[in-house]
Formats: sequence, C-alpha cells, structure tokens
Amino acid sequence: MEKVVLNALERKTITKPALNAVRNKKRVPGIFYLRNSKPVSIDVLEKELNPFVFTADTHLISLKIEGLEEHECVIKDVQFDPVTDRVVHFDLLGLVKGEMFQLEVPIKYHGSAIGIKEGGILQQVLHKLDIECLPKDIPSHLDVDVTDIKLGAAIHAGDLKFENITVLSPADAVVVTVTHPKVEKEPVVEELAEGAVEPEVIAKGKAEEEEGKGKEKEKEKK
Repeated sequence: MEKVVLNALERKTITKPALNAVRNKKRVPGIFYLRNSKPVSIDVLEKELNPFVFTADTHLISLKIEGLEEHECVIKDVQFDPVTDRVVHFDLLGLVKGEMFQLEVPIKYHGSAIGIKEGGILQQVLHKLDIECLPKDIPSHLDVDVTDIKLGAAIHAGDLKFENITVLSPADAVVVTVTHPKVEKEPVVEELAEGAVEPEVIAKGKAEEEEGKGKEKEKEKK
C-alpha cells in the first residue's frame, strides 16, 4: 500500500465555539489515538482529508502533526453533516510496528460469473471485510474473483484466503452470490364464460322487483 502524508495542527481548545471556528476556516477537527498514549486533538484542511474519505480504497497515512513526532495511522471513523455530507469530524488510529491490527477493508470484485450466463443475477452482499494483519501488510482493497460462481451458489467469508491477512468476518457470511431472477406472477382475471348465468344475488333482486310490481297492480284493481 502506498503511504500518503496528511499534515495536521494540534488543537489546544476543544470547546464548541473553537470547533466552529476551525470548520469556518475549511478545516476538519479530529482525534489521533495511539495505544498507551494520550489522544491528541488535531485539525486538518478539508481538501487534504477528503481524498482519504471519499474513496473505495484504504490508505496508510503518515500523519505529521506540527511540533510532534510523525506517525503511521489509518482512518478509523468519520462523521458527516446530514445535510451537506461534508466531513465534520474524524478519528485516526496510530499503528505500532510489528503488532497485529484490525480494520475494515473494501472489496473489489473481478470476473464474469458463470451463473450470469445461466440466467442469474450477481448480488454483491458485502462491500467490506473485517481483517487482521501487520501494518506493513494492510491492503488498499481485497480482490475477489467471481468467475466460478454458478447459479444458486455463493462465496462466503470463510472461503477467502489472502497472504499475510486473516479474515475476521463470520465464516458463514455471504460475500457475493448469484441468485435466480425474480418472476412476477401476473394477476388472475376471472371472466364469465359465454352464456353464463348472472349471479344469484342479481337474479333474486330482479325477482323481488317483479313481485313488488305485481302486488301494486292487485291493489289498483281492488
């Protein structure tokens, strides 16, 4: 994985007005965490952070905080404004060389499944996998080949093997599958056959109407 640099400033004040002032300067507040160390409040330029957030790949970040030691880290959490979708806060997790690390990594699918030629539909159930590995082995994404998936078959998390990486997602979790297309049933329209008798209710109504007219005529004669 390519290492990229992110420049940050340490935030000394963490009040709400101070956070708003940071955002008004088109900077994004965040926190840098490192095991056995005190969290550091930071802020970075929004335009420098966005490429690490709005992407399908995972990045190994070399964090440079003015006046502090440089650290390798990854983005652990991001919060967005519900209206504008702008990043309003983020968390960075520092990596310790030689120690295993857990994170989510995006999946990239390749190939054309056999099941599609058989009339099926490819469904990508998972877009990320939970993995564990050393910092030096963190991949930008995980490649999954779907070529051999037949109609009605699936690839589960337990089927996937990657060099120097342990998949932590549940082994029985469906990653990608080829399903049968849904067939919509046409509504059944009931039609009266030619020469069919009218429903009894209607016939009965007509009979009662005729009976009523007959009684009125009898009264007139009297």
